[in-house]
Amino acid sequence: MKKPMISGDTITIPSSQEYLMDVDIFIEGILRGYGADESTIADIAISVSELVNNAICHGNKSSGEKDVRISIHRSGKKISITILDEGEGFNPDEIDDPLADENLLKEAGRGIFIVRSLMDSVKISEDNSGTAITITKSLS
Repeated sequence: MKKPMISGDTITIPSSQEYLMDVDIFIEGILRGYGADESTIADIAISVSELVNNAICHGNKSSGEKDVRISIHRSGKKISITILDEGEGFNPDEIDDPLADENLLKEAGRGIFIVRSLMDSVKISEDNSGTAITITKSLS
């Protein structure tokens, strides 16, 4: 079975939720090294966990043959994290509004909404290799 691989500021994991804790430890460790406060770390950790879970389940369809790559970068006081899957992509405009009356009781569909509320920016892009979501957050 494949295992997580760390190379500098990037961790690559197989498409399995059993590696979510590895990603969390990796991201939180780097953020603490950057001097991020605990509130910022929590916001980023929640966002990354949600996006990696989506990449595993929705993007890669939990295929053990596919990976999810998470890269973190700092530029001044701005943190950028990119989550890249090997899936077919999606149209973010087609995501149901979780605040609409007909969606309030749905158990799914809140991830991107939560991430957008916690991060300064969320950019979604696709190419032949999968979907990349880049989130940014300023350090306090």
